Amino acid sequence: MSGHNKWSTIKRKKGALDAKRSKIFSKIIKDITIAVRESGLDPDGNPRLRLAIANARGASMPKETIQRAINKGADKDAAALLETTYEGKGPHGIALFIECTTDNAQRTVSNIRSYFSKHGGEMGKNGMLNYLFDRKGIFEVPKGELDQEEFEMALIDAGAEDINLEDGIFTITTAMEDFGNMMRKLEELHVEPESASLQRIPRSTENLDPESARKVLKLIELIEDDDDVQNVYHNLALTDDLAEG
Repeated sequence: MSGHNKWSTIKRKKGALDAKRSKIFSKIIKDITIAVRESGLDPDGNPRLRLAIANARGASMPKETIQRAINKGADKDAAALLETTYEGKGPHGIALFIECTTDNAQRTVSNIRSYFSKHGGEMGKNGMLNYLFDRKGIFEVPKGELDQEEFEMALIDAGAEDINLEDGIFTITTAMEDFGNMMRKLEELHVEPESASLQRIPRSTENLDPESARKVLKLIELIEDDDDVQNVYHNLALTDDLAEG
């Protein structure tokens, strides 16, 4: 899972440089809104809402902002939000899987298609990339005062497939089926993750020379900056010089 960890490191560093907190907040607010509309206002009976609130706290979102997002989800007159995915190949055949939440699907698909066409890629049919990615639970937990050995043993008992500690952050990987078990274990340990989500992890990665790889990363960042885009997954191998660049 080193490729995923390296990408997380790149995004954390870029987030600090680019001050993208408003974008992060926007994503979480949409998650909260949809969670409320799907299963109600009570976090105890709504696992998705409980997770979204945990992610909001991990991102240091103010309590008032969290509450406004919950209220928005309960507002029957608010614009409906649709969750949708798009797939395609970027420059040099790199696979891109894009998750969106939008109130205008026509606008979103038009934007995504234009990003691909203007940057040497091509949008494809949904399902074309399923064989390239596995759904995994990914948790990021600050080490803080945690005893590494004891903490890792507890996580393994809860189904952790991989645990990596880098820059003071534990990145924990589980099978999709063990995502709930890991959430419960962290709650039992009174540990609040900085983020927790189901992600699409590539089964294998493609190596490109640095110049070509940066062209792909430029497209990925452009797509991520779209207000309707929640996540972008890819199978580009991320080298040390890309992480440092």
